Amino acid sequence: MLLFLSVLILYVPLEGNTAPISCYNDQGDAVDWFYIYKLPKEHGKKSPEYGEMYLILDKGREGWTEGKGSVNDTTGALGRTVGQLYAQGKNMEVAYILYNDQKPQEDSSSDRRGDNGGSRGGHTKGVVLLDKKQGFWLVHSTPHFPPAQEAGEYYYPSSGEDNGQNFLCVTYPLDRFQTIGEQLQINQPNVYDCSIPESLASQVPSLTELCDKNNLSYETFPRAKSVSNRSVTLTSKDGTNFISFAKGAAFDDDLYHSWVAPTLQSDLLVQFWIRSTGILPSDCSQGWKVLDIRLINPGQTSPFKTSQDHSKWAVSPNEAEDGGGWVCVGDINRNEAEEKRGGGTVCQRDPLVWKAYRTAALECEACGGETVQC
Repeated sequence: MLLFLSVLILYVPLEGNTAPISCYNDQGDAVDWFYIYKLPKEHGKKSPEYGEMYLILDKGREGWTEGKGSVNDTTGALGRTVGQLYAQGKNMEVAYILYNDQKPQEDSSSDRRGDNGGSRGGHTKGVVLLDKKQGFWLVHSTPHFPPAQEAGEYYYPSSGEDNGQNFLCVTYPLDRFQTIGEQLQINQPNVYDCSIPESLASQVPSLTELCDKNNLSYETFPRAKSVSNRSVTLTSKDGTNFISFAKGAAFDDDLYHSWVAPTLQSDLLVQFWIRSTGILPSDCSQGWKVLDIRLINPGQTSPFKTSQDHSKWAVSPNEAEDGGGWVCVGDINRNEAEEKRGGGTVCQRDPLVWKAYRTAALECEACGGETVQC
């Protein structure tokens, strides 16, 4: 009987609608936010499943901790959080938007096209899931993820195992999701699965427009036609401030050097997918240094090159005088093609998060092209 009760408690967040939609950590607790760093497959080669190993950082923790199981585990933070989508079934009080420039079940050749500008629409990936009280926005870098709701269950795609990936999940109250939908419209996402029930449609019209089957062509999104870029502060359920930067194709410039760095008034070290054409070199013009990262060691495990890492994140090289530095996690690279595509990043200023990402950046490309310590 004791074992039965333990299993039941473990799965409560995944069954029915007894708890509000939220980000969940590895212990099954509802959390305000978490960061996940999925490690590359070649990183240590400890086991055949090592391409699914991850580090996690959620509110209140001092730094990266080793993830429970793998990203394919339905009881881990990622599986438990995204798994709420499939546990809900056709719940008419839950809304969701799934978007990815490389949707599930595409052939593997699209992996390279997606980061080289071959896919139409924004180079942007994420999950929005909400009920009548609250929900989460998960920003990530993984192609073909997650499966459509009709798949009936959560799983992590094998195509996302080889390289490093990043995830940022934030729990927001219901009234934030209209703004989130407006940001996504600017990003011009490729929505491949969605549902906005009538019970929520009037409260989140921007998400309703994204999900409108007549508007799944990104070119028809109303906000994308009139706004090339916008940054907004989004306050989480428990009061943490994040800044969402969203750009569309009309922005036609580098997200980080031309916009994020001057807005945050900070130099940036940027990790992105370097195995694509037209990579932008480090840029020290206009008063801001934006340096491309070349060697990474999150969690002080063992270093790996950025050529093994598909994640897209940025960190300020120094803390501000009043404490804390910036960390941004998003879905767009520093290359010529993606200057002309939608995408964005979400930034937080927090001392512990900053330290976790700042210590991960070991070597960078200087503006003269040489490799230096970050």
